[in-house]
Amino acid sequence: MSRQIEILVFPDAQVLDATGSAQVFASANMLAGKPAPYEVALVAEAGEVTCNSGITLGCQLLSDSRPAPDTAIVAGGSGVSIACKRPALIDWAKQRASRVRRMASVCSGAFLLAEAGLLDGRRAVTHWHRCDEFAARFPKVRLERDPIFVRDGTIWTSAGVTAGIDLALAMVEEDHGRKLALAVARELVVFLKRPGGQSQFSAPLELQGVDDRFSELHAWISENLRRTLTLDILAEQAGMSLRSFARHYRQRTGRTPAEAVEIIRLERAQGLLESGTSVAAAARNCGFGSAETMRRVFLRRLGVGPRDWQMRFHG
Repeated sequence: MSRQIEILVFPDAQVLDATGSAQVFASANMLAGKPAPYEVALVAEAGEVTCNSGITLGCQLLSDSRPAPDTAIVAGGSGVSIACKRPALIDWAKQRASRVRRMASVCSGAFLLAEAGLLDGRRAVTHWHRCDEFAARFPKVRLERDPIFVRDGTIWTSAGVTAGIDLALAMVEEDHGRKLALAVARELVVFLKRPGGQSQFSAPLELQGVDDRFSELHAWISENLRRTLTLDILAEQAGMSLRSFARHYRQRTGRTPAEAVEIIRLERAQGLLESGTSVAAAARNCGFGSAETMRRVFLRRLGVGPRDWQMRFHG
């Protein structure tokens, strides 16, 4: 018997949030043969929904949708803020969550689940770019910023956009085993289990613009990465006492000065590796001291080593 999958979309949804996961289930149907393991339906408040790409999707009406499916998935996208104010969508999420085997979201679709109260006290993830907004808006949710997807009981959430494919592949593996999930991954030319987290795709340098008081210091650090940048040197450059600098910097940026230096070095190293610079030269030019030290920073902050980073993004 086919497992029923519903994917909720709304105006200005991200089309790949819906179609990416839908294609995983469609490919599973193609590769598994008869009977098809899944039956997928897009659902919405209207019969046609225009996504933020301009593509219009044909959907089943919420009022006409079938009895509770096996799995319900909420897409994300720029329209999610308005979607969170639609009582019909919130009611749909609450009703479905109480009856389905799995409730899930892709990307910023987690906002709608959280608005419905479904993520309170649970671990969850959303697009890296909206993590700060999400954390401030939903303090009861245990937000995790790096995972590609998170499963907490019957609720699954995934990171930005293409992470919906990772989430759907994990569901296929849970339902029908690794062999079919791997076959789908190969068909779609994606990882079955993507190495690293979503931080590897985010811009690690979020210091500029956090506080104009330290923008000149950040620029100076970028120009002096080969130097040994101690707290004393940074405080002197900022024109502040050591104690005052350490306190004010943390208050205004949310990081220690040492963390800021590491992040700036990391961003520079990423750029050098992407341009073809060797790992040893990148480590030297960015002031890491050694390739091994740089490797540990990459693994801790990005979940991948510098050589893997270069293989993925160079050229």
